[in-house]
Amino acid sequence: MGLSSLKGLSPALSNQVKQYLVITGNYWAFTLTDGALRMLVVLYFHQLGYSPFNIAMLFLFYEIFGVITNLIGGWLGARLGLNKTMNIGLALQIIALAMLAVPAEMLTVIYVMVAQALSGIAKDLNKMSAKSSIKLLVPEGAEGKLYQWVAILTGSKNALKGVGFFLGGLLLTLLEFNGAIILMASLLTIVWLFSLFALKEDLGKAKNKPKFKDIFSKSASINILSAARLFLFGARDVWFVVALPVFLAVSFDWDHWAVSGFMASWIIGYGLGQSAAPLVTNRGTSKTTGKGSGIQQGNAPTGRDAFLWASYLTLIPAAIALALHFNFHVQASLIIGLLIFGAVFAINSSLHSYLIVSYAGSDGVSLDVGFYYMANAMGRLIGTVLSGWVYQNYGLEACLWISSVFVAMATLLSLKLKQ
Repeated sequence: MGLSSLKGLSPALSNQVKQYLVITGNYWAFTLTDGALRMLVVLYFHQLGYSPFNIAMLFLFYEIFGVITNLIGGWLGARLGLNKTMNIGLALQIIALAMLAVPAEMLTVIYVMVAQALSGIAKDLNKMSAKSSIKLLVPEGAEGKLYQWVAILTGSKNALKGVGFFLGGLLLTLLEFNGAIILMASLLTIVWLFSLFALKEDLGKAKNKPKFKDIFSKSASINILSAARLFLFGARDVWFVVALPVFLAVSFDWDHWAVSGFMASWIIGYGLGQSAAPLVTNRGTSKTTGKGSGIQQGNAPTGRDAFLWASYLTLIPAAIALALHFNFHVQASLIIGLLIFGAVFAINSSLHSYLIVSYAGSDGVSLDVGFYYMANAMGRLIGTVLSGWVYQNYGLEACLWISSVFVAMATLLSLKLKQ
């Protein structure tokens, strides 16, 4: 997000804008290490002979604690301020990386699960802090601009996560597992020290201290959107987390570079698709507010858009599964099909990310955003476990059929969103 895109905001927000830019930079730096670590763990432990299900189990605590963190983290952000939750997240990721920089014989399943638990807590504290902040920086009523900003933040994050995937494969090849972990921990420590100095504002701190019971959303729209998000991200991770990289390595005999390169390209393309969502949906660019703000105010998306784009997505994993079943140009069908899935999924994800920020209340925004990303983390958890278990027992085709069913559930739920 360039500085030029911040023009037109009132001078009173300038300090908050600076704080948000620092938070975004922290989020990007964290995202690189998060993507790299995921690819390192999948490839390294597959290399050590771990089964697909055991690899999935390495991420179990990562996803479980993501669910818990989004619930509690939203409450903490509203009480303490998003700067503090951001710095806590960075520190926990450094500790998680340091835990993995040990001899290979110490890397038992339980030990790695605990390290991944810390990484999961760290990741969702960072995500919740960054996503919540944007609600506070766009004037009331500028929904088209809000859509654009959310799309840029979400898309750039995922593009960088894709770079992290590629970085993980590269570092594993050049430095091996320990060397890669130590380098990432060192660089992230520098970012954390800068963050401690630079983040001074209590951005997102609620005027009235929320009670712990307030972590659960009372909004029907947020509850429905959260349920749809659960199925949407379960539909992605059921084939993406374990099944796909192992399938590429085993069935196509791809090496670390090829696997991480494809996964990275998919995530980068997905991130770019998210950033371009306002253009693809032909929203958010049509007119300017008449108050001298200079902010482009277009027609923001609604629940109907979320329903339509989810319905388009439903057919894609089913089509890929059929191609695998009938052995129809398997490699080309899988790669092209997943690239199409990524493009359409990116639009769905960006629409959802805008809608939650739009639906969330301004005071204590992190409460609503945290609840929503709790559902997101639950979807990832379900998808991750199924990715390893279903692939090990029934293969990639079964994972893709489950993906299609999950997207269909998200589509049906989206019918109930505000139109």
